[in-house]
Amino acid sequence: MNITVAITGASGAIYPQRFLNHLAAEPGVSRIQLVASAPGLRVLHEELGGAVTLSNVAERLVEDGREKVEVLSNNDVGASIASGSFPVDAMVIIPCSVGTLGAIAHGISRDLIQRAADVMLKERRKLILVIRDTPFSLIHLENMRLLTLAGGTIFPAIPSFYHRPGSIEDAVDQFLFRVMTHLGLKPARAYQWKGSKGGIAARRE
Repeated sequence: MNITVAITGASGAIYPQRFLNHLAAEPGVSRIQLVASAPGLRVLHEELGGAVTLSNVAERLVEDGREKVEVLSNNDVGASIASGSFPVDAMVIIPCSVGTLGAIAHGISRDLIQRAADVMLKERRKLILVIRDTPFSLIHLENMRLLTLAGGTIFPAIPSFYHRPGSIEDAVDQFLFRVMTHLGLKPARAYQWKGSKGGIAARRE
C-alpha cells in the first residue's frame, strides 16, 4: 500500500509518532508520503521536545524503515499527492485539527494537506481524519457530517480500555491498530474482542 500521512496542529504528537513506526514496520506498506503543516510541526516540537523541522521530521518520528518515508512540504501544492493520477491507496490525517476538518469539508484547498484530502474524496479513495479536539461545537459536528457524506471517515482519537492497557503507549497503540485495520492492514498485535466470559466480574479478575 501507498499511504499518505498528514500531521496538523492539534495536540497528540504521540499518535503520528507511533503510527508512522507501525506503518513503516508493516510489510504491506511500501511507501509513506509524510506531510506536516507549520502548526503541526510546532505541536511536535512542543510535545516531543527538541527542534522538529521539515528537514528532520522523519528522523525525529521514525526509528526503523525510514527509507519508506517521503517527506513533502505542505506548501508544495504541485507535489505528487496533489493529483488524482498519482496512486495513493489511503490518506490519514493524524491528528486532524478542526480547522483542517472544516477546510476539507467545504472543498477548500489552500495547502498540500487540504488538496491531497480533496483528491482522496474526488477519487473515492480512503480518507481517515483522526480528530483530536473536545468538546465539539455544532460547526464541528456539521463539518463531520459533510465530510462523512463526501466519503471520508471521522475517527476521533478515543482509545478503548476493554483490553486493559498497561500504559498510555499500549492504549494509543490499540487505537492505532484500529485505524490500520480500517486501512485494510492486519497488525499482528491488534486486540480482538471475543465476547465477555463470565460477565463484568470475570473481566475484573
